[in-house]
Amino acid sequence: MKTKHLNKEEFLKKVTNFEQNREAFKFEGDKPCIVDFYADWCGPCKMIAPILEELAQEYVGKIDIYKVNTEEEEELAIAFDIRSIPTLLFCPMNQPPQIAKGVLSKADLKKAIEDVLLQG
Repeated sequence: MKTKHLNKEEFLKKVTNFEQNREAFKFEGDKPCIVDFYADWCGPCKMIAPILEELAQEYVGKIDIYKVNTEEEEELAIAFDIRSIPTLLFCPMNQPPQIAKGVLSKADLKKAIEDVLLQG
């Protein structure tokens, strides 16, 4: 399993349909996920990308890791108020999402996966 790039249409089906559910975040996926909002020119985004690929392999079948290019999917970036990149959206199955900004170490990402996404 590798990280998967999402466009708006896929995001609405696999993460949340923010157009229909404006009042509250409703997760649409079948597994918890991380959404990495990034840009190709972003140095810190390039630093975290291989870590996310490793984690996608380590947690295959348990979580999904998605990538959203903020320059190609401006509407998604605006909808989630992405002002700095990388920004990671952690989406557990039955809890509100949590956001982390900036580069996290692999250890910190694993802790977030265990504590936020797989706690239950």
